[in-house]
Parts: sequence; structure tokens; C-alpha cells
Amino acid sequence: MKIMILNGPNINMLGIREKDIYGSVNYDALLKLIQEEADQRHVEVKFYQSNHEGDLVDMIQKAYFEKIDGIVINPAAYTHTSVAIADAIKAIAPIPVVEIHISNINEREEFRHISYCAPYCIAQIKGEGIQGYIHAMDIVIEHCGG
Repeated sequence: MKIMILNGPNINMLGIREKDIYGSVNYDALLKLIQEEADQRHVEVKFYQSNHEGDLVDMIQKAYFEKIDGIVINPAAYTHTSVAIADAIKAIAPIPVVEIHISNINEREEFRHISYCAPYCIAQIKGEGIQGYIHAMDIVIEHCGG
């Protein structure tokens, strides 16, 4: 099984930015945690992070053509603004996509309460910190019958 882990803008700044919201774990440590958990589950993971909306759209489409089994995506700020990312997720159905947020977006500024992506995802994880990525990966695995 292959799962693509996509991260949007500023996720590469984990451990540096807004530690009170996102914690002190840096991006490399996040990837290491996900890789270790994926190895335990015998799942291949592919990581990609971009601060550019079109790059994320390209990777979602690439997942379709590369026959990726599922996607875990943290669209970050694009959650609340990107119809393009939402449309890309919708376009690759039935590939399961789980949206993840480190913070609880419903407990933050009002504009963060809206997700354009969520209607096209099989689940949305929020407020579980970096462990939410593992939860999201498990949802994809379970959805795929693993």
C-alpha cells in the first residue's frame, strides 16, 4: 500500500513558527515519526511539502496517475482558500483522502472554520497535534481494507 503525505504552506516551519499552536517538533521529526509508523504498518509513504498551491494540485493529480492508494493532506492555509485543491481532490475520487490539521481549526479564527477540501475527503482530523497524521494514515489504511 502506498500513501502520499502532502503538506501545504508553512508546514516546513514546524518547530519554528507559533509553537503555542503547532508545538516544538520540527518538520524533519514529523516526517521521521510518520515514516516509523508507516514502516510498522508495512505501508510505503511518499512525502511532499510545498508553499505553492499549483504544486499541491500537481501532486494530487500525480497520485492518481501513479496509482497511490490514499492521501493524507494538510492543506494548511489553502484549506480555507483553495477551490483548486478541493477540485483536485474531487477529481481523483475514489482515492481516499484524509484532511489533517495539527491545531483545532474550529477553535481558531472564524475564517479557519471553513474547509473547501473537507467535503471531498473521507475524514477530517483536527486538534490532535502531529499524532493526527498517524490517525489519518490509519483511516486511509482501514478504508483501503488494510
